Amino acid sequence: MTPGAVVRYGAVSGRTDEDYILKGNFGAMKLDKFYEELDSYFAKQEIDKVDPFLVASLAQAKEEEDYGAYIGICNEMIGFYRSVSAFEKAYVAAEDVLLLMEELQMENTEHFATTLLNAATAYRAAGDYATALRYYRQALQIYSGVLPPEDYRYAGLYNNMSILLEKTEENEEAIACARKALAIIEKLEGGEMETATTLTNLALLYFKTGEAGQAKELLERALSLFERSGENTDAHYSGALAGVAEAWYRMEDYEKALQYYEKALAEVKVHFGENMSYAILCENCAAVCEKLGSQEKQAFYLQKAKEVKEAIK
Repeated sequence: MTPGAVVRYGAVSGRTDEDYILKGNFGAMKLDKFYEELDSYFAKQEIDKVDPFLVASLAQAKEEEDYGAYIGICNEMIGFYRSVSAFEKAYVAAEDVLLLMEELQMENTEHFATTLLNAATAYRAAGDYATALRYYRQALQIYSGVLPPEDYRYAGLYNNMSILLEKTEENEEAIACARKALAIIEKLEGGEMETATTLTNLALLYFKTGEAGQAKELLERALSLFERSGENTDAHYSGALAGVAEAWYRMEDYEKALQYYEKALAEVKVHFGENMSYAILCENCAAVCEKLGSQEKQAFYLQKAKEVKEAIK
């Protein structure tokens, strides 16, 4: 078992609120207030309040025929439900909003492409790689027609495509996508965490293809950026930690691998609760504990993984 390949996120994905909600063209619902309240639940770690808040907000947007708000809220739903492994709910939100956008004749806009990206990432997380790849490629085709090549939204798309292609063993294409993402992210002001995450994912790909020297060089750059960022982390930091842990595992430094996996576990629990990523990270910790000869901790993590998976079903 190779740990670590689980909780890696695209380095620049996240919210789709870059005025794409067409503020002013549609109804009166105040999206700024919506985002402020939603962010407050995450900041206070009140994850149990997020689902009912999203559902109520969507109902309000529907009642007011506020299509812009409806699109924005559905995108938040896709991301949230993916993060807590509620994949069926993510699918419903994704197909609902994509159908609405088609009815609004938005299917050739960057906004539709960004929604496709969010939907694809949910399908990828659930293991439906064929649907995910189809949506990613459709998003890329739309972006290519409406966005300049240096636009930051390409970075999120290329990063997510890279993660998917690695899972389907298309490693060379995965490396090419990760490098395209890195070229964009490195130019972003304040993008150190995103750069470090992409460097880590790229390093893991080079480990996988047997290019250990290149992998170690990239990993050293990533660790330097993480150290400079200190405690300024976000919800995607757990993926970066898991990536670093896998890199240490591949270099057979099992103590450091366990250290980073356990940090990743803590971050996932804070931001998402005990979801499927949490369970798989527990399995990764167990695999490292086996290498370290720590049978008691191995058994603990295996049991925890089993309990979390059963609770999700």
